Amino acid sequence: MGGRRRGEEDPTSDWLALVGLGESYEEFGDAADSMISGGPPPGVGRAAVSRAPMIVDTDIGGDPDDTVAVVVAARNVPELALVITCDEYGGEQARFVRHLLDLVGRHDVRVIAGSDLGNSRLYCVDGLFPSDVPKQDTDVVSAVAEVCAATAGPVRWVGMGPLSNLSTLQSQRPDLVARMVVTQMGGAINYRDPSRAEHNFRVDPEAAIRMLPVLAPWLPTFVVSDVTFNPAMEITAETSIYKRWTEPDAPTWARILRAHCDRWMERLPGTMQHDSLTLAAAMLWPGIRFARERVALDSIGRMSRSDQGTEIIMSMSADYGAFMSWLDSALDWSHE
Repeated sequence: MGGRRRGEEDPTSDWLALVGLGESYEEFGDAADSMISGGPPPGVGRAAVSRAPMIVDTDIGGDPDDTVAVVVAARNVPELALVITCDEYGGEQARFVRHLLDLVGRHDVRVIAGSDLGNSRLYCVDGLFPSDVPKQDTDVVSAVAEVCAATAGPVRWVGMGPLSNLSTLQSQRPDLVARMVVTQMGGAINYRDPSRAEHNFRVDPEAAIRMLPVLAPWLPTFVVSDVTFNPAMEITAETSIYKRWTEPDAPTWARILRAHCDRWMERLPGTMQHDSLTLAAAMLWPGIRFARERVALDSIGRMSRSDQGTEIIMSMSADYGAFMSWLDSALDWSHE
Protein backbone atom coordinates (compact mmCIF):
# COMPACT_ATOMS: atom_id res chain seq x y z
CA MET A 1 0.00 0.00 0.00
CA GLY A 2 1.68 3.21 -1.17
CA GLY A 3 1.30 6.84 -0.24
CA ARG A 4 2.50 9.02 2.59
CA ARG A 5 1.95 7.67 6.10
CA ARG A 6 0.94 9.85 8.99
CA GLY A 7 3.97 11.53 10.49
CA GLU A 8 6.09 10.80 7.44
CA GLU A 9 7.84 13.87 6.02
CA ASP A 10 7.16 14.91 2.45
CA PRO A 11 9.38 17.92 1.75
CA THR A 12 7.91 18.56 -1.69
CA SER A 13 4.30 18.69 -0.46
CA ASP A 14 5.29 20.78 2.55
CA TRP A 15 7.20 23.21 0.33
CA LEU A 16 4.32 23.61 -2.10
CA ALA A 17 1.80 24.03 0.71
CA LEU A 18 3.80 26.76 2.42
CA VAL A 19 4.34 28.60 -0.84
CA GLY A 20 0.58 28.60 -1.30
CA LEU A 21 -0.01 29.86 2.22
CA GLY A 22 2.44 32.68 1.66
CA GLU A 23 0.45 33.80 -1.36
CA SER A 24 -2.83 33.76 0.59
CA TYR A 25 -2.00 34.75 4.15
CA GLU A 26 0.29 37.61 5.10
CA GLU A 27 1.44 35.99 8.34
CA PHE A 28 3.08 33.15 6.39
CA GLY A 29 4.74 35.50 3.92
CA ASP A 30 8.25 35.60 5.38
CA ALA A 31 8.51 31.83 5.70
CA ALA A 32 7.15 31.31 2.21
CA ASP A 33 9.51 33.92 0.73
CA SER A 34 12.44 32.08 2.30
CA MET A 35 11.34 28.75 0.85
CA ILE A 36 10.58 30.24 -2.58
CA SER A 37 14.05 31.75 -2.80
CA GLY A 38 15.53 28.33 -2.14
CA GLY A 39 13.50 26.62 -4.83
CA PRO A 40 11.86 23.21 -4.57
CA PRO A 41 13.52 20.64 -2.31
CA PRO A 42 15.97 18.18 -3.81
CA GLY A 43 13.77 15.21 -2.89
CA VAL A 44 11.67 15.53 -6.04
CA GLY A 45 12.27 12.25 -7.86
CA ARG A 46 12.69 11.44 -11.53
CA ALA A 47 9.23 9.87 -11.67
CA ALA A 48 7.56 13.05 -10.47
CA VAL A 49 9.52 15.13 -12.99
CA SER A 50 8.77 12.75 -15.87
CA ARG A 51 5.03 13.17 -15.29
CA ALA A 52 5.10 16.91 -14.63
CA PRO A 53 3.35 19.39 -16.93
CA MET A 54 5.72 20.82 -19.54
CA ILE A 55 6.12 24.40 -20.72
CA VAL A 56 8.23 24.97 -23.83
CA ASP A 57 9.81 28.41 -24.26
CA THR A 58 11.04 28.77 -27.83
CA ASP A 59 12.45 31.30 -30.28
CA ILE A 60 10.96 29.29 -33.14
CA GLY A 61 10.99 30.74 -36.64
CA GLY A 62 14.70 30.84 -37.41
CA ASP A 63 16.83 27.71 -37.15
CA PRO A 64 14.39 24.80 -37.68
CA ASP A 65 15.67 22.90 -34.64
CA ASP A 66 12.97 24.68 -32.60
CA THR A 67 10.28 23.62 -35.06
CA VAL A 68 11.47 20.01 -34.94
CA ALA A 69 11.54 20.08 -31.14
CA VAL A 70 8.04 21.57 -30.83
CA VAL A 71 6.63 18.88 -33.12
CA VAL A 72 8.43 16.15 -31.17
CA ALA A 73 7.07 17.52 -27.89
CA ALA A 74 3.55 17.76 -29.30
CA ARG A 75 3.65 14.18 -30.57
CA ASN A 76 5.44 12.56 -27.64
CA VAL A 77 4.78 14.53 -24.45
CA PRO A 78 1.15 14.18 -23.31
CA GLU A 79 1.96 16.57 -20.45
CA LEU A 80 2.81 19.44 -22.84
CA ALA A 81 0.58 22.22 -21.56
CA LEU A 82 1.92 25.50 -22.90
CA VAL A 83 4.25 26.86 -25.58
CA ILE A 84 5.57 30.40 -25.12
CA THR A 85 7.49 32.18 -27.83
CA CYS A 86 10.52 34.32 -27.07
CA ASP A 87 12.54 36.70 -29.22
CA GLU A 88 9.21 37.20 -31.01
CA TYR A 89 8.63 38.70 -34.43
CA GLY A 90 5.46 40.73 -33.92
CA GLY A 91 3.45 37.73 -32.77
CA GLU A 92 4.07 35.78 -35.99
CA GLN A 93 6.08 33.05 -34.30
CA ALA A 94 3.20 32.31 -31.91
CA ARG A 95 0.82 32.03 -34.86
CA PHE A 96 3.21 29.59 -36.52
CA VAL A 97 3.30 27.47 -33.33
CA ARG A 98 -0.50 27.50 -33.11
CA HIS A 99 -0.73 26.16 -36.66
CA LEU A 100 1.86 23.44 -36.01
CA LEU A 101 0.15 22.26 -32.84
CA ASP A 102 -3.21 22.14 -34.57
CA LEU A 103 -1.76 20.06 -37.40
CA VAL A 104 -0.39 17.55 -34.88
CA GLY A 105 -3.76 17.42 -33.13
CA ARG A 106 -2.69 19.28 -29.99
CA HIS A 107 -5.52 21.81 -29.87
CA ASP A 108 -5.35 21.46 -26.07
CA VAL A 109 -1.93 23.13 -25.82
CA ARG A 110 -2.11 26.87 -25.25
CA VAL A 111 0.22 29.26 -27.12
CA ILE A 112 1.42 32.60 -25.77
CA ALA A 113 3.38 35.26 -27.66
CA GLY A 114 6.16 36.19 -25.24
CA SER A 115 9.14 38.52 -25.23
CA ASP A 116 9.86 40.56 -28.34
CA LEU A 117 13.51 41.65 -28.46
CA GLY A 118 13.24 43.38 -31.81
CA ASN A 119 15.16 40.79 -33.81
CA SER A 120 14.07 39.73 -37.29
CA ARG A 121 17.27 38.64 -39.03
CA LEU A 122 16.70 34.88 -38.64
CA TYR A 123 12.94 34.78 -39.20
CA CYS A 124 12.12 32.56 -42.19
CA VAL A 125 8.68 30.97 -41.74
CA ASP A 126 6.54 33.65 -43.36
CA GLY A 127 3.84 32.05 -45.50
CA LEU A 128 4.19 28.62 -43.83
CA PHE A 129 0.92 29.08 -41.94
CA PRO A 130 -2.47 30.36 -43.10
CA SER A 131 -3.28 34.05 -42.92
CA ASP A 132 -6.38 33.33 -40.84
CA VAL A 133 -4.46 31.86 -37.88
CA PRO A 134 -5.36 34.35 -35.13
CA LYS A 135 -2.97 36.35 -33.03
CA GLN A 136 -2.24 34.57 -29.76
CA ASP A 137 -2.54 35.92 -26.23
CA THR A 138 0.44 37.73 -24.72
CA ASP A 139 -0.09 37.29 -20.97
CA VAL A 140 2.86 35.04 -20.09
CA VAL A 141 2.41 35.31 -16.32
CA SER A 142 -1.27 34.35 -16.27
CA ALA A 143 -0.72 31.42 -18.62
CA VAL A 144 2.12 30.01 -16.53
CA ALA A 145 0.11 30.56 -13.34
CA GLU A 146 -2.72 28.53 -14.86
CA VAL A 147 -0.40 25.61 -15.60
CA CYS A 148 1.04 25.73 -12.09
CA ALA A 149 -2.40 25.93 -10.50
CA ALA A 150 -3.42 22.69 -12.20
CA THR A 151 -0.78 20.56 -10.46
CA ALA A 152 0.45 20.04 -6.92
CA GLY A 153 3.96 19.16 -8.03
CA PRO A 154 6.75 20.66 -10.11
CA VAL A 155 6.46 21.98 -13.67
CA ARG A 156 9.00 21.31 -16.40
CA TRP A 157 10.33 24.41 -18.17
CA VAL A 158 12.20 23.67 -21.40
CA GLY A 159 14.09 26.76 -22.56
CA MET A 160 14.95 26.81 -26.27
CA GLY A 161 15.77 30.49 -26.56
CA PRO A 162 16.87 33.44 -24.43
CA LEU A 163 15.85 33.54 -20.77
CA SER A 164 13.73 36.66 -21.26
CA ASN A 165 10.38 35.11 -20.35
CA LEU A 166 11.81 33.49 -17.24
CA SER A 167 13.21 36.85 -16.20
CA THR A 168 9.76 38.43 -16.63
CA LEU A 169 8.24 35.70 -14.49
CA GLN A 170 10.88 36.26 -11.84
CA SER A 171 10.05 39.98 -11.75
CA GLN A 172 6.32 39.45 -11.35
CA ARG A 173 5.77 36.00 -9.86
CA PRO A 174 8.92 34.48 -8.36
CA ASP A 175 6.76 31.79 -6.75
CA LEU A 176 6.06 30.43 -10.25
CA VAL A 177 9.74 30.29 -11.16
CA ALA A 178 10.34 28.41 -7.92
CA ARG A 179 8.04 25.66 -9.18
CA MET A 180 10.13 25.05 -12.30
CA VAL A 181 12.44 22.17 -13.14
CA VAL A 182 14.44 24.11 -15.72
CA THR A 183 16.21 22.50 -18.67
CA GLN A 184 17.78 25.26 -20.77
CA MET A 185 19.61 25.17 -24.08
CA GLY A 186 22.33 27.75 -23.79
CA GLY A 187 25.77 28.70 -22.68
CA ALA A 188 29.12 27.34 -23.76
CA ILE A 189 32.46 26.90 -22.06
CA ASN A 190 34.41 26.87 -25.31
CA TYR A 191 32.20 28.74 -27.75
CA ARG A 192 33.31 28.68 -31.37
CA ASP A 193 33.63 32.49 -31.37
CA PRO A 194 35.43 33.45 -28.13
CA SER A 195 34.53 37.12 -28.60
CA ARG A 196 30.82 36.40 -28.16
CA ALA A 197 28.47 34.55 -25.85
CA GLU A 198 26.47 31.56 -27.08
CA HIS A 199 23.42 32.68 -29.10
CA ASN A 200 20.65 32.22 -26.51
CA PHE A 201 22.68 34.12 -23.92
CA ARG A 202 23.92 36.71 -26.41
CA VAL A 203 20.50 37.97 -27.54
CA ASP A 204 19.49 38.82 -23.95
CA PRO A 205 22.58 38.65 -21.73
CA GLU A 206 20.91 40.58 -18.90
CA ALA A 207 18.27 37.86 -18.56
CA ALA A 208 20.87 35.08 -18.50
CA ILE A 209 23.04 36.92 -15.96
CA ARG A 210 20.06 37.63 -13.75
CA MET A 211 18.48 34.18 -13.86
CA LEU A 212 21.50 31.93 -13.38
CA PRO A 213 21.78 32.51 -9.60
CA VAL A 214 17.99 32.58 -9.22
CA LEU A 215 17.71 29.08 -10.68
CA ALA A 216 20.74 27.75 -8.82
CA PRO A 217 19.06 26.33 -5.68
CA TRP A 218 17.47 23.51 -7.68
CA LEU A 219 20.48 22.94 -9.94
CA PRO A 220 19.08 23.86 -13.37
CA THR A 221 20.18 21.73 -16.30
CA PHE A 222 22.01 23.52 -19.10
CA VAL A 223 22.47 21.74 -22.41
CA VAL A 224 25.43 23.72 -23.67
CA SER A 225 26.60 24.47 -27.19
CA ASP A 226 29.84 22.55 -26.57
CA VAL A 227 27.68 19.40 -26.83
CA THR A 228 24.92 20.48 -29.22
CA PHE A 229 27.11 22.04 -31.91
CA ASN A 230 28.09 18.80 -33.60
CA PRO A 231 27.51 17.73 -37.22
CA ALA A 232 26.63 14.24 -35.98
CA MET A 233 23.21 15.60 -34.98
CA GLU A 234 22.62 17.76 -38.04
CA ILE A 235 19.62 17.35 -40.33
CA THR A 236 20.56 17.97 -43.96
CA ALA A 237 18.96 17.11 -47.28
CA GLU A 238 20.87 13.81 -47.16
CA THR A 239 19.65 12.57 -43.77
CA SER A 240 16.93 9.94 -43.49
CA ILE A 241 14.77 12.22 -41.34
CA TYR A 242 14.64 14.89 -44.05
CA LYS A 243 14.10 12.37 -46.84
CA ARG A 244 11.05 10.97 -45.05
CA TRP A 245 9.53 14.47 -45.10
CA THR A 246 9.66 14.29 -48.94
CA GLU A 247 7.59 11.10 -49.19
CA PRO A 248 4.18 11.30 -50.93
CA ASP A 249 2.31 10.27 -47.77
CA ALA A 250 4.07 12.81 -45.53
CA PRO A 251 1.55 14.58 -43.27
CA THR A 252 1.19 18.34 -43.54
CA TRP A 253 3.30 19.02 -40.43
CA ALA A 254 6.17 17.02 -41.98
CA ARG A 255 5.93 18.99 -45.21
CA ILE A 256 6.15 22.20 -43.18
CA LEU A 257 9.28 20.89 -41.46
CA ARG A 258 10.75 20.21 -44.88
CA ALA A 259 9.80 23.67 -46.19
CA HIS A 260 11.29 25.34 -43.12
CA CYS A 261 14.52 23.37 -43.51
CA ASP A 262 14.68 24.19 -47.22
CA ARG A 263 14.54 27.90 -46.43
CA TRP A 264 17.15 27.56 -43.70
CA MET A 265 19.43 25.53 -45.94
CA GLU A 266 19.55 28.40 -48.40
CA ARG A 267 21.76 30.00 -45.72
CA LEU A 268 23.45 27.02 -44.08
CA PRO A 269 23.96 23.37 -45.07
CA GLY A 270 21.77 21.99 -42.29
CA THR A 271 20.21 22.38 -38.88
CA MET A 272 21.94 20.99 -35.79
CA GLN A 273 19.39 19.76 -33.30
CA HIS A 274 20.34 21.88 -30.28
CA ASP A 275 16.76 22.21 -29.05
CA SER A 276 15.66 18.67 -29.76
CA LEU A 277 18.54 17.42 -27.62
CA THR A 278 17.45 19.84 -24.90
CA LEU A 279 13.91 18.47 -25.12
CA ALA A 280 15.31 14.95 -24.87
CA ALA A 281 17.11 15.95 -21.67
CA ALA A 282 13.87 17.33 -20.22
CA MET A 283 12.17 14.03 -21.14
CA LEU A 284 14.93 12.24 -19.20
CA TRP A 285 16.28 10.48 -22.27
CA PRO A 286 19.34 8.60 -20.96
CA GLY A 287 21.83 9.22 -23.76
CA ILE A 288 23.25 12.49 -22.41
CA ARG A 289 25.99 12.61 -19.78
CA PHE A 290 25.84 15.42 -17.25
CA ALA A 291 28.09 16.68 -14.48
CA ARG A 292 27.85 19.27 -11.75
CA GLU A 293 29.91 22.32 -12.60
CA ARG A 294 30.36 25.79 -11.15
CA VAL A 295 30.11 28.48 -13.79
CA ALA A 296 30.09 32.26 -14.05
CA LEU A 297 28.87 34.66 -16.72
CA ASP A 298 30.71 37.83 -17.69
CA SER A 299 29.05 41.12 -18.60
CA ILE A 300 28.12 39.97 -22.11
CA GLY A 301 26.93 36.50 -21.09
CA ARG A 302 30.01 34.41 -21.85
CA MET A 303 30.19 31.33 -19.64
CA SER A 304 33.29 30.01 -17.91
CA ARG A 305 34.10 27.57 -15.14
CA SER A 306 34.68 29.23 -11.78
CA ASP A 307 35.21 27.83 -8.29
CA GLN A 308 33.22 30.80 -6.97
CA GLY A 309 30.51 30.44 -9.61
CA THR A 310 26.97 29.10 -9.60
CA GLU A 311 26.53 25.34 -9.48
CA ILE A 312 24.54 23.87 -12.37
CA ILE A 313 24.01 20.53 -14.05
CA MET A 314 25.83 20.82 -17.39
CA SER A 315 25.86 18.50 -20.39
CA MET A 316 29.24 16.93 -21.05
CA SER A 317 28.61 14.55 -23.97
CA ALA A 318 25.86 12.77 -25.85
CA ASP A 319 25.45 9.55 -27.81
CA TYR A 320 24.70 11.26 -31.12
CA GLY A 321 23.90 8.10 -33.07
CA ALA A 322 21.39 6.98 -30.46
CA PHE A 323 19.94 10.47 -30.29
CA MET A 324 19.34 10.69 -34.03
CA SER A 325 17.64 7.28 -33.90
CA TRP A 326 15.48 8.51 -31.03
CA LEU A 327 14.61 11.65 -32.97
CA ASP A 328 13.79 9.67 -36.11
CA SER A 329 11.44 7.44 -34.13
CA ALA A 330 9.81 10.41 -32.40
CA LEU A 331 8.94 11.89 -35.81
CA ASP A 332 7.90 8.64 -37.49
CA TRP A 333 4.23 8.64 -38.49
CA SER A 334 4.27 5.24 -40.22
CA HIS A 335 2.87 3.35 -37.19
CA GLU A 336 0.04 5.75 -36.47
